[in-house]
Amino acid sequence: MADGFGNVEKIWMNGKIIDWHDAKIHVLSHGLHYGSGVFEGIRCYSTPRGSFVFRLTDHLKRMFRSAIPYKMQIPYSLDELKKAVIDTIKVNGLDSCYIRPIAFYGYHSLGVIPKNCPVECVIATWPWGTYLGEEALENGIRCTFSAWTKIHPKMLPVGAKATGQYINSMLAGFDAKEKGFDEALLLDNDGYVAEGPGENLFVVDDGVIHTPTLTSALPGITRDAAIKIARDLGYEVVVRSITRGEVLTADELFFTGTAAEVTPIREVDEVTIGDGKKGPVTAAIQKKFFKIVNAEEDAYMDWLEPVE
Repeated sequence: MADGFGNVEKIWMNGKIIDWHDAKIHVLSHGLHYGSGVFEGIRCYSTPRGSFVFRLTDHLKRMFRSAIPYKMQIPYSLDELKKAVIDTIKVNGLDSCYIRPIAFYGYHSLGVIPKNCPVECVIATWPWGTYLGEEALENGIRCTFSAWTKIHPKMLPVGAKATGQYINSMLAGFDAKEKGFDEALLLDNDGYVAEGPGENLFVVDDGVIHTPTLTSALPGITRDAAIKIARDLGYEVVVRSITRGEVLTADELFFTGTAAEVTPIREVDEVTIGDGKKGPVTAAIQKKFFKIVNAEEDAYMDWLEPVE
């Protein structure tokens, strides 16, 4: 049994299914000291038509892209990792779960450049409910603009989902919690809104949906899905730079992400957003999203990869 991760017993590590508690690395592994790893967060949903992983191929493709600027050669193919994900879900007997693939530089030397360090690869699966809580999906959350600035694209490749980069997100999350809020919003170095610590942001104004450019934000898979869903529903979606003031005066705000799914934001820095509840545009996108991941929309079935 995996402590704190539910009743799961197996994990995939470097090509083999092993016991959860045997998944160990050396304390001098490069990734532990320098954050030199890339990862993904993926969800598997239980539906009346079986269990499906949401956009598995797209997530793993992003992981391979994230590895490129860090000169990391993941020692498995896309198809091998897809199979490993499915095998790990099945061996743990899960019909719905969170999935965490990670690749990182392992143990060999501790120079900043990971010379001759092997690339370790792990896939874990475990039951995990709504990241910000079930109530948040219905009633929305309270956010605050963090005192911490989103990392600048000249500092790090912000489009990569790399482990060390999430120290920035951790600090913003601490900041929000200590102020009594549910989640943070980060501004970029130019003062525009970037994203949340682990979510992309959407702003609704006069029925038009706006979302920040990817200059300082991760190209979210759920963000991409929300844009396509919104346009299919007939909404105009504009990708542009967004100011702090536009967030505070928006009719609706919502976060997207693998963990957050589609979560409304009802308040920012004690300023009520719209009517202080989930707005109609957010509700429409959220409803469509959950119908899709519940395998109720045949037109979107290519987003769902079966576990069987």
